[in-house]
Amino acid sequence: MRNLVFILFILCACSFGAQGQDRKARRIKDSLPYMKYPELPAFNIRLQDSVNVFNTFNIPKGRPALLVLFDPDCKHCHDVTVELMRGIDSLSNIDMYWLTFNASMTKTREFYKEFKMEQYPNIKVLGRDYEMFFIDYYGVNSFPDFALYDENKKIIHLFEGRVTVNDLHEYTHKK
Repeated sequence: MRNLVFILFILCACSFGAQGQDRKARRIKDSLPYMKYPELPAFNIRLQDSVNVFNTFNIPKGRPALLVLFDPDCKHCHDVTVELMRGIDSLSNIDMYWLTFNASMTKTREFYKEFKMEQYPNIKVLGRDYEMFFIDYYGVNSFPDFALYDENKKIIHLFEGRVTVNDLHEYTHKK
C-alpha cells in the first residue's frame, strides 16, 4: 500500500511539473520579440554574391511578405520547398525572402538553382542572415520557419516547421 501511495505521489508531482513547464514555454513564446513588436523588423541579409546586403527595412508595403528561414541541407526544408514550388504560381501576390543562417553561399546558390527560383518575380531575395537575427527574434527551434507579414508589414502568423500553399492563402485572405 505504501508503494502505491508513493507511486501516485510521484506521478502527480511529475504531472504538475510538466504542466508548469508547458505554461513556462507558453510564457516564453508569448514574450518573444515578434509577439511584442508586430511590425516587420529591420535586419540584414547578405545576398548570394557574398558582398551586398539587403536590409528588410526595404521590403515595401502594399503586398504580403513571407520570410523563410531554411537550411539547404535540411531534408524537411527541401520537402516543404518542393510543395511550395508546386503552388508558386498561386502565391504570386506574396513576396518571398529566403534566408539561411549558417549555410555556405555555395549550397544556398545550389538550392536556388535546383528550384529555379530566378524564374519567379515574387522571390525577391535569397541570402544569409549572418547576424542570426531571425533565430533570436522569432525563437526558432527547428527548420524551416516562415514569418508571414501583411501588406502593412504587420505579422500575420509564424509557421514553425511546415507551411502549405493553402495555409498561405488562408492567412493572407483573412481580414
